[in-house]
Amino acid sequence: MYITKQVEKILSNYNGENAGVKSKLYQILMNGKLAGTGKMVILPVDQGFEHGPARSFAKNNAAYDPDYHFELAIKAGLNAYAAPLGFLEAGADKFAGQVPLILKLNSSNSLAPSVELPDQAVTSTVRDAVRLGCAAVGLTLYPGSGKAFDMMEEAREIVREAKLSGLAVVIWCYPRGGDLTKEGETAVDVCAYAAHMAALLGANIIKVKPPSTHIFHPEARKVYESEKIPVADLTQCVRHVVQSCFNGKRLVVFSGGAAKTTQEIYSETRAINDGGGNGSIIGRNSFQRPENDALDLLNSICAIYKN
Repeated sequence: MYITKQVEKILSNYNGENAGVKSKLYQILMNGKLAGTGKMVILPVDQGFEHGPARSFAKNNAAYDPDYHFELAIKAGLNAYAAPLGFLEAGADKFAGQVPLILKLNSSNSLAPSVELPDQAVTSTVRDAVRLGCAAVGLTLYPGSGKAFDMMEEAREIVREAKLSGLAVVIWCYPRGGDLTKEGETAVDVCAYAAHMAALLGANIIKVKPPSTHIFHPEARKVYESEKIPVADLTQCVRHVVQSCFNGKRLVVFSGGAAKTTQEIYSETRAINDGGGNGSIIGRNSFQRPENDALDLLNSICAIYKN
């Protein structure tokens, strides 16, 4: 398959990686409706672990079936599909080669006590990802948590093993816990800091929440004001987060988050696109809708990223 100038430029930013990793990034970037554009839309379905089956799938009963999510990602022409071990094992052979897969290696759950030490358990391995034919592994990191340093050390080992196995690495970097307020979790300075940490840990693709214009840390506020860093709206905030990832040399995608209206999703997508973000990783806002509505939504999101 050919390579476009956009993808060639992106891959040139990863010249420190081995051929296996770059091949897997190529596989993701050259798949689906956004193939070759440098943009991505990824379907993540790890919410069953995080929120439980009813909260995740009862709005659309078809979504209880792992096959549904493979089919949704394939029909929608998405770049990749990410899920924990059991969901991928249930369909990886049946849908082999039809959509790049990302194995989510760690997960939390809402039954665990709510404390200032949010953490995730490692629930599968890089070897599982290789066995299932995945293009990448994914993991979550909680900067701000009292467990953040342990999670960073786990990430170090996962990143190393994945890259030695020729797999790309996606890091979900969600500030949470400790002294962070709810508003602080999505503050632009905190999101940019988290994204930069993921890049420093070796992430090939970085996933963060869309940042707000709020600035959480007083010391950071002084710099934002003195250097006149533009963060007045979502587009500017996205641009700043992308800049924080090695001056835009790492792929950065933004989560869909909690339920939103269709127009809110489109508005957010336009801001991400205009700010230079590489795309969206959108789960509940797609698979909780009836299939036809989900396909319409995802098609429109892809169209926005295609300009």
